[in-house]
Amino acid sequence: MSLYDDTVLVLKGYEGQEELRQTYLEHLGAHPDGMWKACGDGHITASALVIDPEHGRVLLTLHKKLRMWLQMGGHCEPVDETLAAAALREGTEESGVPGLSLLPGGPVRLDRHHTPCAWHYDVQYAALAPAGAVEAISDESLDLRWFPYAEVAEVADESVVLLLEATRARL
Repeated sequence: MSLYDDTVLVLKGYEGQEELRQTYLEHLGAHPDGMWKACGDGHITASALVIDPEHGRVLLTLHKKLRMWLQMGGHCEPVDETLAAAALREGTEESGVPGLSLLPGGPVRLDRHHTPCAWHYDVQYAALAPAGAVEAISDESLDLRWFPYAEVAEVADESVVLLLEATRARL
């Protein structure tokens, strides 16, 4: 199965955000290349909120280009066999934390937003950090920091706050 086909199945199975989910499916229906950065009309991205429920905190990255505190995430790549694998790869690469595992149940939220490159149709997962996780900053970040749940709204935008709320509801 291709990454495109996997993504369509993931979206068809996603419950919630019905109107936005349909927008994603229509975008893919109109753009066979809609998984890739080269699709100038927008593309699917995969992200992962790295969470440490034991200590009540999340790991956010200060994005180098956007200069905003965000979850880990980015463009799908040809090596990604599934959308979940793309989210886990992005989470691991940008956090530097080995041994992340995705929260069961598929994506936590969808978030469509415009970036300097194009519209991003972000499919957002949550990744559980293993005990004793130590982060390592990547070249895509200006900073990488753990934030207590209660502080996320002070540093991040509404999309990250909503992702955290949805993730905590699923824990």
